Amino acid sequence: MSEIVRRLWWEDSGQDIAEYAVMLAVILVLVVGTIRLIGSNANNAFSNVASALQ
Repeated sequence: MSEIVRRLWWEDSGQDIAEYAVMLAVILVLVVGTIRLIGSNANNAFSNVASALQ
């Protein structure tokens, strides 16, 4: 196990994988936050339109 960790620490490919994982996590947080914000705003807009039509 320590050999794998040591190899990932010193090889560039291991660092690339870690960097991609961090970038993916940040992008996912931004996408989920945006969808939640747009979703609640869209829900409010549709509710207002539905109330106005009644």
